[in-house]
Amino acid sequence: MESTNGSGATQITLAQKAQRELIHYLAISAYLYVCFGALIFYKAAILQNQGVEFAAYGLALAKALILGKFILVAHALKIGDRSKPNRLGLDILWKSLLFTLLLIVLSIIEEVLVGFVHGRQAQDVLKEIAGGTLPQILATSLLILLIMIPYFAFREISATLGEGKLLKLLAERRSA
Repeated sequence: MESTNGSGATQITLAQKAQRELIHYLAISAYLYVCFGALIFYKAAILQNQGVEFAAYGLALAKALILGKFILVAHALKIGDRSKPNRLGLDILWKSLLFTLLLIVLSIIEEVLVGFVHGRQAQDVLKEIAGGTLPQILATSLLILLIMIPYFAFREISATLGEGKLLKLLAERRSA
């Protein structure tokens, strides 16, 4: 139920906030899954051409759900909101870079912890991250950045226009 305070402003309930957060989480995770799924599809097509069978769509879903939660928590902690650049483009780029670094660090920590659970040494896990070679690590990092840029562009433009206005603009018919 919504209640109002003395100033007439509407307060959302805990259930409404939880529902909104769940919708954001599912939207972020779905976006990441589509991106990761496309990359895995591309990798599988290249490997199949070389005679190697590969299709880890479950991995794409698991990564999307994990990274989606990391992003949601980072938003809740207001990471990247403390020092806003004066230009929207710089803000998009800044947050994309910041979240890319954050996701890389948190993914490494996650992989090391999963490795520990499976009885593996941290250095062995670190050698296998993103393919294990510097070019593969850099390529993976660049791909994460390229995934973050449209996400933050949508998010920041939407915030600038006002809640729901960008979605309305994208969904409504244009007049002739």
